[in-house]
Amino acid sequence: MVPILLVLLLALILFGAGFAVDLLWWIALVVLVVWLLGFLLRGTNAAGTRGRWYRW
Repeated sequence: MVPILLVLLLALILFGAGFAVDLLWWIALVVLVVWLLGFLLRGTNAAGTRGRWYRW
């Protein structure tokens, strides 16, 4: 009985980790798209030129 429970627990942990990794890939893709849109659609400053694309 204990080995079956350990296998089921391991399967549950691996399924959870796989779901989390898949979710992180989707979040990374959304962040990349938002960053690229911000890079491409940034506004101009008072002089009419585009400013720096980074914030630091």
